[in-house]
Amino acid sequence: MGAAACSDPESGTAGGGEAADSAVVGIAYEPESLSPLLGFGKDGNSKIFDGLLAFDADMQLKPALAAALPEVSADGLTYTYKLRQGVKFSDGKPFGAKDVVFTYRTILDEKTNNASKSELDAVKSVTAKGDDTVVFTLKYPYAPFAQRTVLPIAPQHIAGAQDVNTGPFTTEPIGTGPYILKDWSRGEKISFKANPGYWGGVPKVKQFTMAIIKDDDVRATRLRAGDLDGAILPPNLAEGFQGDQAKKTHAATTYDYRTVTLPSGNKVAGDTAVRRALDIAVDREAMVDKILEGAGKPAYGPVPTDSEWFAQGTERTHDLDAAKKILDDAGWKPGEDGIRVKDGVRAEFPLWYLSGDRLRQDHALAYASDAKKAGISIKTQAGTWEVIEPRMKQDAVLAGGGAPGDPDFDQYLLLTSSLAGDGFNNMAWYDNPTVDKALEKGRESGDKKVRKAAYDTVQRELVKNPGYTFLTHIDHLYVVDDTWEPLTTQVEPHDHGLASGPWWNVEDWTPKK
Repeated sequence: MGAAACSDPESGTAGGGEAADSAVVGIAYEPESLSPLLGFGKDGNSKIFDGLLAFDADMQLKPALAAALPEVSADGLTYTYKLRQGVKFSDGKPFGAKDVVFTYRTILDEKTNNASKSELDAVKSVTAKGDDTVVFTLKYPYAPFAQRTVLPIAPQHIAGAQDVNTGPFTTEPIGTGPYILKDWSRGEKISFKANPGYWGGVPKVKQFTMAIIKDDDVRATRLRAGDLDGAILPPNLAEGFQGDQAKKTHAATTYDYRTVTLPSGNKVAGDTAVRRALDIAVDREAMVDKILEGAGKPAYGPVPTDSEWFAQGTERTHDLDAAKKILDDAGWKPGEDGIRVKDGVRAEFPLWYLSGDRLRQDHALAYASDAKKAGISIKTQAGTWEVIEPRMKQDAVLAGGGAPGDPDFDQYLLLTSSLAGDGFNNMAWYDNPTVDKALEKGRESGDKKVRKAAYDTVQRELVKNPGYTFLTHIDHLYVVDDTWEPLTTQVEPHDHGLASGPWWNVEDWTPKK
């Protein structure tokens, strides 16, 4: 990927020379921290770190820092991991069971600012047996626990001597992974160099830089100018590279959805009738066709329609007349300008989207247009997360989410009432006791039939009272120089960038002959 573009991989821009062992790619999002103790890389592929397990190209679990897949007790409450021998952190210190125990105990510590710690709620204890064995004991038979152990392992000898939330490890991490952090210039780039002592073999891509370019148009422009070897792009911009013989477009199927939060505290967006009306006033098929240019599918909830966990029959058909009737019956009557009013309250609320994100902007505008046809006025506004986050309790947001694998991974954080207002968890402040109960049952049961019924209940409740209007599930498109092989993609989560794209396994790339 870097043969024609990057004589200066440190700069994140092309110099017009040869650098066959380097690559620079453009990503849209930047992590807040590089510490796995604070949530970085929790879904795998962090480049700097390894988990006990990892996902292969088909999203099947394989050993990483563990020597084999875990031994699981018959009751599903004990997971025993034998560790790989001879692994060292990039500072030369040995990896061992104490580092695994330290990592999980620290994440679960109430003083640790990890918004995802509820993902490990099932863990009762984690203990070391010698230097080469770790045993997890669970409170209940959490079916997808092994998938949680792709979480990166931090070195106790470094991170354990610092403040977990503010120490230098958050920006200067040390891990066992294929790459070592070389430089992190906030808002500009994250640069890596190959780890010469990597247990999996030294990567042939020696220098790897992720240029942080939040604006979609700027990312496309820099790719076309040769500043980048590859980038993630929205469909309409990726299409502009179809005629470029030196580049290929790689599509990754995803669990990544776009949704509109409907805050319970907003007098309009929190009204069940308004929510139900918006849910069928929106034309999802048109969004897939016109915004995504077919690179995606309609979303009716966090679970994609082609997943085994999708509740058949919860699809919502676009029906503007039915939407109007719901509002009429609930007392939302059209005013002189066509916008509805009830008890002196005008059917109007703001909808925020992230500045520079073309897909979110296009979804927001289309949603507002569909809503207006039903008599609901939605004012779209762009802003940074610093501007948006304080407003989320009252204002709607064009949000994204989604995680492959088990339905607990996304639905619990998205919908559980106890997490309302907890950072970006439950952004709509959704509160439904039936959903809370079903989510707990789905999380705590080891019986797949019981779990399927629980998640079916969640999805059917979202039809009755949708705290979000789910719009589309989006395929991720990556345009890259055709210089390296093999370039493949995995099924991806919403959080795409460091962990995803054709560079999910950049450590395994080799130059094309």
